[in-house]
Amino acid sequence: MIRKTMMKRSAAVCATGALALAAFAVWAQSAAQPAGAAVSPVPTPSVAASAVSAAGGQASAANDPQAQLVRQGEYLARAADCAACHTAPKGKPFAGGLPIASPIGTIYSTNITPDKDTGIGSYSLEDFDKAVRHGIARNGSTLYPAMPYTSYAKVRPADVKALYAYFMHGVQPVAQANKATDIPWPMSMRWPLSLWRKMFAPPVVGDAASTDNDPVSRGRYLVEGLGHCSACHTPRGFALQEKALTDDSTVFLSGGVVDNFLAKNLRGDPTDGLGNWSEGDIVAFLKGGRNDHSAAFGGMSDVVQHSTQHMNDDDLAAVAKYLKTLRPVDPNARALAYDETAARALRAGSDRSNGALTFIDNCAACHRSTGKGYTQTFPTLALSSTVNSADPTSLIHIVLRGAQMPSTRSAPTYYAMPGFDDRLTDQDVADVLTFVRTSWGNKAPAVTAAQVAKVRKEVGAAPQPQR
Repeated sequence: MIRKTMMKRSAAVCATGALALAAFAVWAQSAAQPAGAAVSPVPTPSVAASAVSAAGGQASAANDPQAQLVRQGEYLARAADCAACHTAPKGKPFAGGLPIASPIGTIYSTNITPDKDTGIGSYSLEDFDKAVRHGIARNGSTLYPAMPYTSYAKVRPADVKALYAYFMHGVQPVAQANKATDIPWPMSMRWPLSLWRKMFAPPVVGDAASTDNDPVSRGRYLVEGLGHCSACHTPRGFALQEKALTDDSTVFLSGGVVDNFLAKNLRGDPTDGLGNWSEGDIVAFLKGGRNDHSAAFGGMSDVVQHSTQHMNDDDLAAVAKYLKTLRPVDPNARALAYDETAARALRAGSDRSNGALTFIDNCAACHRSTGKGYTQTFPTLALSSTVNSADPTSLIHIVLRGAQMPSTRSAPTYYAMPGFDDRLTDQDVADVLTFVRTSWGNKAPAVTAAQVAKVRKEVGAAPQPQR
């Protein structure tokens, strides 16, 4: 616990927290300093395929401990999905350079390839561990909280060793200098970051007896640690720290707004959470980016594309089992029931409200007058947990800018929704979303034109049409 006298520095700590939120907007999250763990969205050369024996011949990776360790690290790195920040668009894998906007300037992800001059090639295992789990760079400075070391603190040392082996021996070195931040002084000072770390970073775990044989424990380890799911799905406090890092509180994984999308409630709530999703539904979503309830969009699409679809079935099942143990935020909430009233009115043409007419003109072809869409193709709106979330940010964002499903090995065909920012006014968007959120049994608050205008500005959508 930090001394009360340090609380006078809260303004500086809040500014530091702002950097964390901006970086978490990438959704797959990663680091803004060297020594994070990442995996490229494209295959990277790995020594796990083969190793040279002392006699000069090729030895099978299955019999070579180092190659096995590298292969394990590659899997763990992919599960951590850090490539989202450490690989810039059209850039070399793990070479950094991805710009991460913040309210006070831009930070750039760093080169974590084993290049000795510009990457982490000169890092020892201890250096790597300090950065990944403690948030401390090799020079002793604190990393920006964009690096989710508050979650990685729960990663076991044995797995950190595997990650280190992968980055040192399974990744191609890239000579690419890191970019300096575009944050002006005094906000660029590093010392407030150390205060943030002391206040909010948990102690790191040791190599205790593994509980991986218990699916729920394995799922908890993946969700709380490598998966760092709480970085997006947990609301944030006064300094933009995660309000909870474990399931000791129902605020953990109860949802949070990131990059103008709502990272939804993952707890057992039947209306806006996973209460009506089975374990199989969760696995299908993580593996294919869609299920009968929903489809991945925004940053979650990238997570599925580059991370979860590559996880093995046992680990996906473990994640699902763990998530299904989470108590609902509202224990008194009841599941919604489908209501045909809106569907009948749309078919009869008796609802002449702007919301209903806007839906017929722009949405019904894909989502149908029943609101049920087309399974695994165009997501259902009726009784959807996304539609019924109290915060409509995701819905507004999608209507304005559109969205696209990921293409995965289990579901290679993907579909996209166009944006309507240049076609619908703020009031049109508010009306159609209010119609959707109150039809077919949905029971969510109305959306206002002011809410739409705010999101329109923040996501850089086209100005509303003039009529």
